[in-house]
Amino acid sequence: MKNIQEDLKNGNFRQIYLLYGEEDYLIAQYRDKLLKALVPEGDTLNFSRFEGKDTRVSEVIDLCETIPFLSERRVILFENSGFFKNKCDELADYLPQIPDYLYLIFVEKQVDKRSRMYKALKDKGRAAEFSMPDDKTLLTWIGTILGKNGRKIRTTDAGVLLQRTGSDMGNIKNELDKLIGYTEGRDMVTMADIDAVCTNRAENRVFDMVRAVADKDQKRAMLLYEDLLALREPPLKILFNLTREFRRMLLIKKMEREGTAQSEIAAVLGVKPFAVQKSSRCARRYTVSALEKILEEFAAADEDVKTGRLDDRLAVELMIVKCSK
Repeated sequence: MKNIQEDLKNGNFRQIYLLYGEEDYLIAQYRDKLLKALVPEGDTLNFSRFEGKDTRVSEVIDLCETIPFLSERRVILFENSGFFKNKCDELADYLPQIPDYLYLIFVEKQVDKRSRMYKALKDKGRAAEFSMPDDKTLLTWIGTILGKNGRKIRTTDAGVLLQRTGSDMGNIKNELDKLIGYTEGRDMVTMADIDAVCTNRAENRVFDMVRAVADKDQKRAMLLYEDLLALREPPLKILFNLTREFRRMLLIKKMEREGTAQSEIAAVLGVKPFAVQKSSRCARRYTVSALEKILEEFAAADEDVKTGRLDDRLAVELMIVKCSK
């Protein structure tokens, strides 16, 4: 990213850019910055875009060989082409000899660094991987965005906001925009503001339901279930997510017994550290044997639904009642 920032700053661009990874928001930001810098506003004659894996390489090369009209550059954007994941020898052979007027931008989800395409862009291009930022980076980013708009937020409240939004920066930015608009005339974003305008994702409602079940608050658990149904969450998906949460609680409880640190548990499970902390608190309400028994009952409920012996909505209700006794 730093190299691309330098290119944007000094106007000395490479002819090929590959932007890839999990963080869609940052990829979109850098894609748009490159396009703005390389393509004059309104120039539709010298800019082309290809999307999807059905892009024909022969058509692409023919276009690449077309001299730009009244412009110094021809710019072509490729999105999710699969060229860096699947075999694409014809284009890999072409990249090292592209004409001086040609600039190519590739936006991909998956990239095989062993591929000929990846190796072919090295001399004339830059490859930048955009990974999901960690919680510390995201909290700093939240503070920066709010600060630029004359707002402040407590670290604990920012942490709650992050729990609700998840790690997707695009989702976080949408919620921050809502908070900035809602707090017009004030400089402090409070927990009450977050509760008032921020969307609580379905998976967070599932965890709230798990916490209510662990607290033996059957009434609240059922209300949260009704909320999820109102959001058109399929009962079978809710059942799956409940099973996943209880399985996570069991694994965490077993690993904590062995003295495994929460940061290491998070790495093993592939989740954020705050998710381990939340699940660990709920797991304290159960013994290992109780969690194993609950997971057996979830498996039986899932089989009953899939074989038609039990209605999916009723299956979830019964499990909530059983687990919250």
